[in-house]
Amino acid sequence: MLYNNGTFTSIILHSLVNVNFCFYIFTFLKKYPGIGIQIRTIGRFGLYGTVTHFFRFIQVFTLYRQVIGIIIQGPYIVFLINQSGIEGLKAFKKTVDYCKEKGLVVIGDIKRGDIGSTSTAYAVGHIGKVQVGSKTYAGFDEDFITVNPYLGTDGIKPFVDVCKEENKGIFVLVKTSNPSSGEFQDRLVDGRPLYEIVGDMVDKWGSDVVGESGYSAVGAVVGATYPEMGKVLRKVMPKSFILVPGYGAQGGKAADLVHYFNEDRLGAIVNSSRGIIAAYKQDKYAQFGAENYADASRQAVVDMIEDINGALDA
Repeated sequence: MLYNNGTFTSIILHSLVNVNFCFYIFTFLKKYPGIGIQIRTIGRFGLYGTVTHFFRFIQVFTLYRQVIGIIIQGPYIVFLINQSGIEGLKAFKKTVDYCKEKGLVVIGDIKRGDIGSTSTAYAVGHIGKVQVGSKTYAGFDEDFITVNPYLGTDGIKPFVDVCKEENKGIFVLVKTSNPSSGEFQDRLVDGRPLYEIVGDMVDKWGSDVVGESGYSAVGAVVGATYPEMGKVLRKVMPKSFILVPGYGAQGGKAADLVHYFNEDRLGAIVNSSRGIIAAYKQDKYAQFGAENYADASRQAVVDMIEDINGALDA
């Protein structure tokens, strides 16, 4: 059961891909829990170019046995799937299936949320199964997905119900890393910021899906760019995995992330995207040059691991 795994470690991949090139990101050490790498797919391409290049990217990185998970991030879903129509949907499903064949944990950053039967349909389509006549089919079949809590329990409960049935998981948006997140998330409600109230609800929603490890199938998204808020939310949601965007290029520092982890050094999945895939553009890794971007990225991964583990050891 995915939420029973007390040593959950994920590599989180965005892909920066265009019609001319792909960044191939490669390796991750399982013995460093809680570290993630993101490689983001952003762009506007022709359908054939988009599908071909992204799938080639997936095939390349899965050759590295130490990669154990992928997050298919929002921009990829928006630009490739929504913008590209049926061809994009085919590419998305093909990508998920290929990753699952390689034994990878797949997180779909779909940020879905609705009410009643519509929310159930989203949940079943992405992490559940649908009955058609005498046969059962899995739709996109990710292992985890991100969800939007704005509609309250009506919007979240169907996802939790499917998590129970299928041993899957969700990450609820609680305090996001974008600059304008405070317009709503920081508003005071009865003297408390809204993100804390949402955190309380995450803890409540996950109370029935806590595994043997003590962690819940209902996790949270909390940005690395707001460390003081992250420290508070870790206490509010002690049994939830926290997906932490914003490390590196967005300004999040390892020292700020210590309190996102529990005392067992687990519970946080830290993501870096531009700091890894474009490492060769940084002065620190300039000696590698653009032609050796993969070596620069590999070194950036090693440095990230050392940075976060060093902060945890301090």
